[in-house]
Amino acid sequence: MAFITSLISLLAALSFFLVFIPCNARLKHDFYKKTCPNVEKIIYNVASQKLLEAPVTAAGALRIFFHDCFVEGCDASVLIASSETNKAERDSEINLSLPGDGYDVLFRAKRALELQCPGIVSCADIMAIATRDLVHLAGGPRWEVAKGRRDGLISKASRVEGNIPHVNQTISQTISLFKSKGLSTLDMVALSGGHTIGFSHCKEFMPRIYSYNKTHDIDPTMNQDFARSLRGSCPKSKKLDPTVVALNDVSTPFVFDNFYYKNLKKGLGLLATDQMLLLDSRTRAYVKRMADAKTAFFKHFVVAMIKLSNIGVKTGKDGEIRRDCGSFNG
Repeated sequence: MAFITSLISLLAALSFFLVFIPCNARLKHDFYKKTCPNVEKIIYNVASQKLLEAPVTAAGALRIFFHDCFVEGCDASVLIASSETNKAERDSEINLSLPGDGYDVLFRAKRALELQCPGIVSCADIMAIATRDLVHLAGGPRWEVAKGRRDGLISKASRVEGNIPHVNQTISQTISLFKSKGLSTLDMVALSGGHTIGFSHCKEFMPRIYSYNKTHDIDPTMNQDFARSLRGSCPKSKKLDPTVVALNDVSTPFVFDNFYYKNLKKGLGLLATDQMLLLDSRTRAYVKRMADAKTAFFKHFVVAMIKLSNIGVKTGKDGEIRRDCGSFNG
């Protein structure tokens, strides 16, 4: 009887991983074992050096990876530069604010790999590995990255709109968008925790701190002292300074932890879409769970990142291995 009970428990545990950690059969953890055995070491060394130079790199790479996977899948199409005949994803309006340091670490890693394993490692795999390393280096969890992605053959700015969340979306719209990518509401809350590092531009939260509505000048769900402090950095003006930003996490802005969720409970969420997570009944319990336990956040974040990294993956003839991450082979 004890054996049967243990067997049932084991099967239940296995079913958890089968359900919540999907595996793309076309990707393998040891994909480069023979062709570029030091791929992870090379990328890690580049990532750690870049993070020392610019602490914002981790947040930048994570955001770029998310934007890449949500448009055309995880195929490094966001890295392509526009040409005279094609306006690429990178130059769509919502992607213009993607941080330069995030791009730089990816291009550095590609150059380092081309010296050791020319024409072998895709930019898409570099993005997945480097993002994982940077999150871990910033204090977050580490997970195994399955490899074998090919780089996409299409990158068009016109395909971005409608595929990336906006700060003025309702939570129902955001949940629906994530669902369309194969991600659950729990995944959405966990991935939102990426805002525990990084920054946002003034225009993304200005409507919350000035003339919010006819009744309130400041969004009443926001800590009022916090909102007033933001006014100092982002004065009301017809022309906003695009270089001025505010930290997403006022407590530990460069450490990947669960203070993002703790801050929401204090009204310290910077973006409206952040604070909504605590207010909506569909997401509130998840926020509280992750605020109470960093281990819970890390567990859910890893599951969500693995699912994210499997979106729209291209293999074989569906893609290519770019020699330069910023341009198609040709």
